[in-house]
Amino acid sequence: MKIKVGTFNLFQFVEPPFSWYTKKEKFTNKEWEEKTAWIKKQIQVMDCDIIGFQEVFSKDALKDLLFELGFKYFKTIDNAKLDKKNESVYISTTVALASKFPIKNLKKVQIDFSTLKKHNVEGFFKFAREPIKATIIFPNQLEISLYVCHLKSNRENEFEYIFTKDEKLEDKLKKVKTALENNYSMSLKQRLCEASSLFSDIKRNNKPTILVCDLNDREFSLTIDALTNKRYHNETLKKDDFLLIDAYHLFEKKIYNPHPEFKGIKRTPTSYFAGKGNVLDFIFVSKHFDKKNKNSIAKVTNYEILDIHLQKNQNGSLLNSDHAQVVCELEFL
Repeated sequence: MKIKVGTFNLFQFVEPPFSWYTKKEKFTNKEWEEKTAWIKKQIQVMDCDIIGFQEVFSKDALKDLLFELGFKYFKTIDNAKLDKKNESVYISTTVALASKFPIKNLKKVQIDFSTLKKHNVEGFFKFAREPIKATIIFPNQLEISLYVCHLKSNRENEFEYIFTKDEKLEDKLKKVKTALENNYSMSLKQRLCEASSLFSDIKRNNKPTILVCDLNDREFSLTIDALTNKRYHNETLKKDDFLLIDAYHLFEKKIYNPHPEFKGIKRTPTSYFAGKGNVLDFIFVSKHFDKKNKNSIAKVTNYEILDIHLQKNQNGSLLNSDHAQVVCELEFL
């Protein structure tokens, strides 16, 4: 059995006459028709069985759209909030989960209070966007834990940490230590606490797990360590030990007739800012999906980035999306 799992940031999915954040930011009926037509077409191209969505304001409109495309099951864990002073303006967004297989055990992810202490967070804390935690029931009665999240956004006035694959966890921690201790980068601190809470929940769950997300942080970021690496949370460990694996690295990419100076495949960005491409959208899986693991139940057979719209316009358009869509194919053993 093969299944496809995807992640899709919809970029302000707000049905008119509602607005997002300010009264003037809204779609005309014609623009909305164009946006939803593009989304439908893109979902058909993705050809997924399960999709996690970000930037969902009008959840009923999304549910109806997906039902037309064969997704019988649709869940959100939260509602987008309306401005109390103007109830036609949304001031917050949510994530959503759509599946062609039954969804059960929908739950909120609990905050790990020990990580708040570790990161010197005082006072009230909550996720920027409430993540989804659910169980998907496949035809063979196999149960998979599925998480959908959209972590705290970066702030333009805060320092951006860019790491490479060669930097070790200790190097990253040393670089961010002063900024975190002095609250110079509050959005990073929030993301680390969100990622750490997800890590704790997945660790306790101890089931085959898939997490789809707009991470709002780059490849090799400290946020990924907080989400995936046991050593981030346990300083006594001498070697990295990963609870989750970036599914991109489990797909064996074939190179045909490489050029003599070929230095490897460059990962396709999923978003652009100021002309620079970044990988912000990810699909992570537990070791159950690593074919090298003796207890594996499936393997990653394909990993695609759908970015034709960004090739035409790196900034994307409100009439489609400013993110590429990510699709991972899994074949069960």
